Amino acid sequence: MGLRAGGRDVRDAVLGLVPTAVALLVAAAVLDGLAFSSSWLALLIATVLGLVDAVVLPVLRVLAGRVGAVISLLLGIAAQVAVVEAALVVVPGVTVSGWGTAAWTLLIVSVVLAVTRWLAGVNDSSYLVADLIHRGRVRRRSPAGGGGEGVVIVQIDGLPFPVLEVGTAAGTLPTLSRWIRSGSHDAARWWARVPSTTPAGQAGLLHGTNDGIPAFRWYDKEAGRLFVANRPADAAAVEARLSDGRGLLAEGGVSISNMFSGDAPTAHVVMSRAGSSFGLGPGKAYVRFFASPFVLVRALVRTIGEMVKELYQGRQQRLRGIEPRVSRHGSYVALRGLTNVLLRDLNVALVAEHMMAAAPVIFVDFVDYDEIAHHAGVLRPESLAALAGLDGVLATLEQVADAAPRPYRFVVLSDHGQSQGATFRQLSGRALEDAVREHTGAGKASTLADTRDAEAWGPLNAMLTELLGKSKLGPNPGHGAAPDGDRPELVVVGSGNLGLVWFPRRTGRVPIEELGRLFPGLIPGLLGEPGIGFLVVDSARGPLAVGREGVHVLEEGLIEGTDPLAPFGPRAARDLARVAAMDNAPDVYVHSTLDERTREVHAFEELVGCHGGLGGWQNEAVLVHPADWPLELEPGETMLYGADAVHRQLVRWLADCGARKSLR
Repeated sequence: MGLRAGGRDVRDAVLGLVPTAVALLVAAAVLDGLAFSSSWLALLIATVLGLVDAVVLPVLRVLAGRVGAVISLLLGIAAQVAVVEAALVVVPGVTVSGWGTAAWTLLIVSVVLAVTRWLAGVNDSSYLVADLIHRGRVRRRSPAGGGGEGVVIVQIDGLPFPVLEVGTAAGTLPTLSRWIRSGSHDAARWWARVPSTTPAGQAGLLHGTNDGIPAFRWYDKEAGRLFVANRPADAAAVEARLSDGRGLLAEGGVSISNMFSGDAPTAHVVMSRAGSSFGLGPGKAYVRFFASPFVLVRALVRTIGEMVKELYQGRQQRLRGIEPRVSRHGSYVALRGLTNVLLRDLNVALVAEHMMAAAPVIFVDFVDYDEIAHHAGVLRPESLAALAGLDGVLATLEQVADAAPRPYRFVVLSDHGQSQGATFRQLSGRALEDAVREHTGAGKASTLADTRDAEAWGPLNAMLTELLGKSKLGPNPGHGAAPDGDRPELVVVGSGNLGLVWFPRRTGRVPIEELGRLFPGLIPGLLGEPGIGFLVVDSARGPLAVGREGVHVLEEGLIEGTDPLAPFGPRAARDLARVAAMDNAPDVYVHSTLDERTREVHAFEELVGCHGGLGGWQNEAVLVHPADWPLELEPGETMLYGADAVHRQLVRWLADCGARKSLR
């Protein structure tokens, strides 16, 4: 058995050298300063590259352990060129003109390898971790020494349960389909409560509570400023308020590319820690990605390819007249490439590093599907292709688990689902803030509005904040605290198909009785707008859901006239009563309509796929878990209700498998 395994490793190693050797021959044909006396030398150089890399990486790992990710990046880039130069110099019969030629060789080989994998239809991430897998197989797994199983929790951001069902039934998600069909895993729905957003979902999943997060962004009257959850400083403030020090990852866990840390001792690209002394995490974890020959450069090449693909797919959507759709120009093109290739590859490399280090629990967020679905649509081909790519990531991590020093179990979940539909602007011809201004008489200069897409910029900002200092890419309306006299008269923000309106110069929540006196045209005016289904406001009777033809008294459960919440299901009233009771809830929640024929909703941002409120698939989140780990539902519930309930379930599972010592 050992000889057969060893032979397989040798075969895999040799086959892995062939593409690199071919790419080196292409580089020699293109570059004047590079020549081989024999074509067979390319295979020898590829072998030497691997050997030199194996010697250099441990040294870099020691150096990087003393510095942060920024120095690791610089060391890694220098090391890549140096490794290529060394391999070319060491092998006799090779002519190389200098460091510049080595750098160009690195680039050309990376391009050729990336194009070759694309032409061959290979779309997995195994090239990122191939050396880890080979080394792990050689070492073989040693007993975990009483440490129990480890757990890798993979969040596929924004994946609705019905889309998972489609993918597994069609077989286009082969890894997840195999897990579910084989009976090793079960797939369950869980209900993502309002607000069905990433900050609320991740706060609940990682810290067990999301109280005080009324939307993706909100105005805090007491602080006198706008909070945006994916700004590092705001994420840090939210986590400081919610954390009790015993989050999901508190016992030796690792948090990767999340909005919050889950109290993990080790965190990489986590928004709440970007800019802090924790930074991007220990520099040594980045060494393989930054320093291994052709890995980082190949990721950059594939990033550019993703941008080109987006330009083509966006144009095809326009030419074919696909509706509903939104503009896919501008900065989104670059953002898609950076988040869906570079960040994904970095995440895979980081997860693999910590699996090989036997971390007890790892929680990582992949934003690929969510980001593309926002701009292309929930079930559009490019969105499903991104989901298939993430299924390939699971296959890669499964290979890493086979070589890791401890056994690992996988949990795959989403923080919310996603719904689709034409935007409010497309229906009405104007933005929500324009409608509110008209119905209140507020001036444009005294209005703070933020209804642009800001969610996708968060992971990139978290990375750049550490690499470049304070970074705020993407929409930024300005949200510093202001003296009372300088406060805007009106604040309007969008959070998917949930809009929020504040009157900052008035203390506390402004009840409907006062709104009627101050702005008599506001309530009827907004309800008369196309695409607006109901409003949630405070009153002497508590929070009300007010529709065009009826009112739902949320605390009492009384309905006067036609229930405006009827199309949104039996959980709608409970969800809205909860968020309406939050201290920083808006004076007016504005919620879109739900088309009962198409199940479409209407975002107050320019996004064709959205989440934040109710309706469609946005509340139907995913939980794929080992089949021998039972779900423990609350009495009367058919699914886990809320991210906090999923958190409690995850904690129980971690404790049962030995990845956590305490249920607290």
